[in-house]
Formats: sequence, C-alpha cells, structure tokens
Amino acid sequence: MLFLSLHQKKMIELKQIQTNDLIPIRHAVLRKGMPVESCHFQEDNLSTTIHFGAYVDKKIVGCATVIKNRNSNFDTENQFQLRGMAILDGFQKQGLGEKIFRFCEQKFTVPNTVLWFNARQNAVPFYQKLNCKTQGNAFMIEPIGLHYLMYKHY
Repeated sequence: MLFLSLHQKKMIELKQIQTNDLIPIRHAVLRKGMPVESCHFQEDNLSTTIHFGAYVDKKIVGCATVIKNRNSNFDTENQFQLRGMAILDGFQKQGLGEKIFRFCEQKFTVPNTVLWFNARQNAVPFYQKLNCKTQGNAFMIEPIGLHYLMYKHY
C-alpha cells in the first residue's frame, strides 16, 4: 500500500484489489457503450494475475492489471503483461496514470524483466514519457481501435 498526496486536500492510495473492484473503471474508460461482460479478461482470476487500484479520498478512480504472460516478441524469460490500465475521466492528467504504472513496476520488475502491453494509439505518448518503447507497426483490436505493442526492459 502506498499513500501519496495528489493535491493538498486529497490523498492517493495505491493498493492491490479484487477483479470486481476494477470492473466499473474498465467499463467507464476502456469499454464505454459495450456490455459490462467485455470488461472481464480471461486472465483476471489466475493466481499469477494481480490487480491494482488507485483511490482518491477512498474512492477508486483508476486501475491496472499485471499478468504473468510471455510474448514471443521478447527473448527475456521473466515477462509480465500490463493490461486494462485506466483512470476515470475526471481524474486524468493529474499524474495518477504514472503513479499506477510506477507502482506496478515496483511490484514486478527485477533485472532482466520485460513489462509489455498493447497500448491504444492515443496512449503511446504517455507511455513513451515513462521510457517505454514501441515494437513493430500499429495493429487493430476490434472494436476498440489501433494499438501498438509496447514494452519496457529492466
């Protein structure tokens, strides 16, 4: 658990959460207008999957999921996939996304680890600021849109 000051009057709490805690965030941000069932990922309940939530004044406003998952594009043995990272609209552009990303890094990365993910085209600049790189060309994930394979090697 990590507490950080967002503004003078608000506190951020980052902590491990359960799948059901993050479904409303995924639905509001990543799957707007789609059935809530589309917010459940196949890997959500694996023992090697961990979910994280960002709380502002005890209200969940962001989330991310980290899955132990290999991608054949990388030779590194130790690989984790970041998936479903989302911040509610009213809380974006306040540094919460970076805080969640850094929190995930602290929990999973050791030397010779790759953290990889499929980033929406509009999120690529955000991840590039966190020293993540793209691999290959854009690809379509229907019905969501263009994505890039991105990664960070530790």
